[in-house]
Amino acid sequence: MSRVIAVEFTKWDGSLHWHYPMIELGRDSHGVWLGAPRHTMVQRGAEPPNPHPHGFVKLLPPSGWWSAIFNDGSDGRYEVYIDIATPAEWAGDRVTMIDLDLDVVRYRTGEVAVLDEDEFLLHRKSFGYPDRVADSARTAAAQLAGALEHRNEPFDEAATGWLDLLER
Repeated sequence: MSRVIAVEFTKWDGSLHWHYPMIELGRDSHGVWLGAPRHTMVQRGAEPPNPHPHGFVKLLPPSGWWSAIFNDGSDGRYEVYIDIATPAEWAGDRVTMIDLDLDVVRYRTGEVAVLDEDEFLLHRKSFGYPDRVADSARTAAAQLAGALEHRNEPFDEAATGWLDLLER
């Protein structure tokens, strides 16, 4: 039986953001891969949990200011959704990151975009992101947008086998 991992994102002020359980699928040169089958219960903060309408796998790199979600084919909008966040911190069966608002996506059409720049600017001021944190977030977003656009691994075929494993 695969281990269940509690994935928890907070905001810079420590408030709970997205949190949900995932199944540890395995590791490769890109990092740790977790899976969430269709209808996994996901929750934002203290809002009621909701079943997620499609399956996805999450890649947590060994270092870096991001985590990536690769959606199964039932998500008609996003192929890849990257949360810009502090590096993952592991404590047993729990992994935590601080969400830094910026998101980098590749739509099913192939278009790549950086989302929530307005939220990043607002929270940078209201939460007081240190300059090094803000610079790391912006640098990661720019690099990841290029990697998504050029389909550099792990943003091309690397997730395919993990999505197949999740389906089984």
